[in-house]
Amino acid sequence: MPRDPRFIALLGIGAAATAACCAGAWLQAGPAAASWVLACGAALLVLFAVTTALRYRRIAQLSERLDRALSGERDVSFKGMGEGELAILASQLDKTVTRLVVANEELEAEKHALADALANISHQLRTPLTSLGIELELMRKAAATPEDAQRMRDCGRMLEQLQWLVSSLLKLARLDAGVVRLERHRVDVSSLVKAAQEPLAVAADLAGVTFQAKVEPDCSFMGDAAWTREALTNVLKNCVEHTPAGGTVSITAHEDAVACRIRMEDTGPGIAEKDLPHVFERFYHGTSNPARRDEDACNPSGVGIGLSLSRALLVAQGAQITASNASPTGGARFDLVFPKVTV
Repeated sequence: MPRDPRFIALLGIGAAATAACCAGAWLQAGPAAASWVLACGAALLVLFAVTTALRYRRIAQLSERLDRALSGERDVSFKGMGEGELAILASQLDKTVTRLVVANEELEAEKHALADALANISHQLRTPLTSLGIELELMRKAAATPEDAQRMRDCGRMLEQLQWLVSSLLKLARLDAGVVRLERHRVDVSSLVKAAQEPLAVAADLAGVTFQAKVEPDCSFMGDAAWTREALTNVLKNCVEHTPAGGTVSITAHEDAVACRIRMEDTGPGIAEKDLPHVFERFYHGTSNPARRDEDACNPSGVGIGLSLSRALLVAQGAQITASNASPTGGARFDLVFPKVTV
């Protein structure tokens, strides 16, 4: 029986009206007429209660089936709801769900086609870039003068940056297309930080930048180790590139009852206040250091790709990343938060 206050109020009004009519019939025509009025009133109240209860039941069935359809279940039918307005509504919902299922299947097919296209594009781009790198190395070895050899080394460095840019753009495209499958396992933060630093060891050494890591024992979170390492490496790369010689890039991590928290800081000039809201935006250059734009023309960090990719990888895992300045005098700070999932 429905427990809607309006339904109960209507039953009460019906009962009161029946009682009033019964009393009037008793006074005007005697007990027999009162009994007839009472029987008719009771029959009408029962009929109203049963009809309303059936209507509420059908509405509840419609609601339950609609919830299942919105949750992604495909084999949901709205047929068999009887006649009347509810049947018309059920028919419209059935048609809508059918269209949604077809549209979802088309999107899935397009997603797989896009994944195949991205894989082909990746192959088509990386093959000539790899060949060009080999040719440059051979030309450097055969260079007639030290100046020519230096030019070949500069070209090789730019080629490496271009390869990184192409790789980063393709990863972003895969994330946008929803074809990246993220694993979910326990990730040891100490091992993660070491792995994230490794690709940058030579670059940091050449730049005169030192890494300092302080990770609490047994600090961990649930996520994808490989993609999270990629995100951390991009952030650390940004820190190294904006830290002067003799500076440091520090990584600290701890775990509390709510989340695992990783912080990365550098001793560079920091991030301009007007750039802070935009540092994770795709292709955002920033305005704090225009002298580096030509140097970073093929660099994922320089064209606003590295930090954007890091944020996309972290958000896809349910994590958060924010940027700020360590102090008023400078030093960029990046805070990563991996919330704990409670069941």
